[in-house]
Amino acid sequence: MSNLNESYMKINSIVLGLAVLTVWMSLGSCDRESAVTDVQSPDFTGQLTQQEIDGGVMTPEILWKFGRIGEHRLSPDGRVVVYTVSRYNADTEERITDIFTVTASGTDLMKLTGSDGVCFNPRWKPGTGELGYLSDASGEVQLWEMDINGEEKRQVSEIKGGINGFEYSPDGSRILYLKEVKFRATTTEQYPDLPKADVRIIDELMYRHWDHWEDAFVSHIFVADLTDEGLSGSKDIMEGEPYEAPLSPWFDQAEITWNADGTAIAYSCKKMSANEYAVSTDADIYIYSLDSGNTINITEGMPGYDKYPAFSPDGRMVAWQSMETPGFEADKERLMVMDLDEMKPRYLTEAYDGNVKNLEWSDDNQRIWFITGQQATYQVGSIGVDSMDIEILTDGMHDITSFQVAEGVMTVSRMSMQMATELYRMDADTGELSPITFVNKQIYDHIEMGEVRSRWVPTTDGKEMLVWVIYPPGFDTTKQYPALLYCQGGPQSAVSQFFSYRWNFQMMAAGDYIVVAPNRRGLPTFGQEWNDQISTDYGGQNMRDYLAAIDEVAAEPYVDEERLGAVGASYGGYSVFYLAGIHEGRFKTFISHCGIFNMESMYTETEEVFFVHHDNGGAYWEEPKPRNYRFSPHLKVSEWDTPILVISGEYDFRIPYTQSMQAFNAAQLLGIESKLLIFPEESHFVLSPQSSILWQREFRGWLDRYLK
Repeated sequence: MSNLNESYMKINSIVLGLAVLTVWMSLGSCDRESAVTDVQSPDFTGQLTQQEIDGGVMTPEILWKFGRIGEHRLSPDGRVVVYTVSRYNADTEERITDIFTVTASGTDLMKLTGSDGVCFNPRWKPGTGELGYLSDASGEVQLWEMDINGEEKRQVSEIKGGINGFEYSPDGSRILYLKEVKFRATTTEQYPDLPKADVRIIDELMYRHWDHWEDAFVSHIFVADLTDEGLSGSKDIMEGEPYEAPLSPWFDQAEITWNADGTAIAYSCKKMSANEYAVSTDADIYIYSLDSGNTINITEGMPGYDKYPAFSPDGRMVAWQSMETPGFEADKERLMVMDLDEMKPRYLTEAYDGNVKNLEWSDDNQRIWFITGQQATYQVGSIGVDSMDIEILTDGMHDITSFQVAEGVMTVSRMSMQMATELYRMDADTGELSPITFVNKQIYDHIEMGEVRSRWVPTTDGKEMLVWVIYPPGFDTTKQYPALLYCQGGPQSAVSQFFSYRWNFQMMAAGDYIVVAPNRRGLPTFGQEWNDQISTDYGGQNMRDYLAAIDEVAAEPYVDEERLGAVGASYGGYSVFYLAGIHEGRFKTFISHCGIFNMESMYTETEEVFFVHHDNGGAYWEEPKPRNYRFSPHLKVSEWDTPILVISGEYDFRIPYTQSMQAFNAAQLLGIESKLLIFPEESHFVLSPQSSILWQREFRGWLDRYLK
C-alpha cells in the first residue's frame, strides 16, 4: 500500500501496545536536553492549565498531554536504555517523537533529538556505542545515526520513498530494512488515456484491510551492506513475491529477526493468494540465507498463525509463537522450538494452560523468557528449553508489555489502570521492579486517580469471574453513584491492567461513575477453556457473565441501581447492541462504538473472513445455519426501548460503519432516543487528538444526560 509509512507509524501508535508518547510541551529546538530528578522526569512545567490543575481529575484534554513511551532498547552492556517519547499538540494535531536515554538505574536522563519531527526505531549499533534510528527530518523516513550524546547526527540512507523499519545485523556490517515495492500496475497505468478516472478495480478478496485499501504496493524486506559511506548492495529478499512482511495490518517489525552470526533472517509471512489470505490464518516462518539466497519454510504443514521467530544465541535453534487451529486468530499461543539440524518442532508449553509472547533466549541457550497472562494481568516468565519447567517471575496489578535483557540486566515496560507506560528495572531473581522513568510525574502530581479493586463474582454456571471495579476519585461510601458496565472487545482480549488512550477507565471514573469491567467468558489469561467458550456462543454465557457482574456491584449501597449504563467497542459494541434487547430494564442508556449489528451482513462486509467464519461456525447460507447467527442483535431490535449513542469511523474495514448505521436507523424508526457519530477519517479507533477529544465529550455528555 502506498501509504505504508503513514499507516505503519499510525498503527504502531496504538497497540499491542501503545508504542509512542504524546504530550505537548515547549522544549525548544536544541539537540540535547539533560535533567535529573528523583525518578528521571523531564521538566513539563506549565503543561497543565490552572483550570486543569484546579479540576484535579482526568479530562480529555489532560489525556492528550500524557507522555506515551514507545519502544525501548537496552544497551549491550546493560547500562543504558534508549527509548522514544511522542507528544501531540491538540491544537495543530502535530505529533513529535523524540529519542531519550537514561541509565538502567534511572539516572542521567538525556534527550537526544530536537523536537522537530518524528524519530523512532532506535537501535544500538553493534560494537560502536552509537545509535541508529529512523527520522523524517529529510522529508522522507530514512536511517540516521548519532553518538550516545545525541551529537554528530548523520543521514545514512537515501532510499527513494523512504523506509519503515530497520535492524542492524549482529556485527553491524549490514542492515535489514522494510520498504514498499510495487507488484502490479496501477489503474492509471492500465488506462493511460484516462488520467482523471477514479476507480478501484477489484477481482479478488482482501482488497482492503483494517484501515486501508490495498493498492499496487506491498511491504518487503531488504538487506544492504553498511559502510562509512552509507548503504550499498541493497537486495530484496522477497523479490518478485506479491506478499508482505511484516504481516498486515499491524506491520510489526518484531516478526523479523537476524540469526546470531548475521548469515540468515527469519520472518513471518502468509504466502498465498488474496482469496486464501482472507479465509486463512496460515502464516509461516521463513528463513532466508544470505549466503545462498535461498528461502525455506520451517513451519510447512502447521495451519495456524506461526509468528515472531527468535534465534538462539548459538544459532542452532529457533523459537516462535504458534497457533494450532486453522482460522482461529485467538487460539492458544504456543511456544515452539526447532533444532535447525533436525528440523522437527518441539511444543514446549504443552503442559502450560496459557499464552506466551515476546520471546527472548538466555545467553546460555538454556531458557526462554516470555510474557504471559495471569488472571487479567501480564507478567514475565521463563521456561527451560530441555526441562520445560516454567517460572512466573513477576506478579501484581500491572501489565508488563515488553522487556529487554543484556548482561544479566532486565528492563521492562509496565502499565496499569492507574498509570500509563513507564520503564522499570527488574530483578530477575525476585521479580521486584524499580522505576527508571516517570514521564508523566507532573500530571500525576496534580490529578487524582480512582482506586482500582478486584472482586470475584459467581457466574450463573457455578464458576468465578474476575471483575475490576474502578471507583471515582474521592470515592465516598456514604454517597450513591451511577455505574457503567464496560463490555470488552476482541472478543478474545483480556480486560487486563491496560492504560488506554481511548477507552480510559480513569476518564470514566472521573465523571463520578463507578466502572464495572468483567473478564467475562471468552477472555484470555484464565485458561484456554475460558477463552474458547465464546466462539459460536456470542449471545450465551458471556452475556450472562456481563449481567452477573453488574447485578452484584449494583447491589452495593453506594451504587444507584436506577442509574446504570452499558458501554463498549467492537465486540463490546456488539455486546451493547445485544444487551439492549435482553437487559430487562437494568440499563438507562447505552453507548456502542463500532459494534456488529447484523451478523449475516457482517460475514460478507468484513475483510478477514476467517474471523467471522470461525466464531460463527460457518457462513450464514450453510444448512443448517450455524447457531451463532441466532444471536444477531438485529433480531432483537424490536425489544429495544432505551436511549443509545452509536459511533463509528468510515475507515473501519473490520466492522464497517454501515453496521452502526443499521443500528441507528433502526433506533430512529422505532422512536428510540438515539444519536449517531460518524468520523469520516477515523478507523476502528479514533486516533487524532481533536476527534478523540470530541468523542470523549460526546461520550460523557450522553452518559450525564441519562444517568445524572
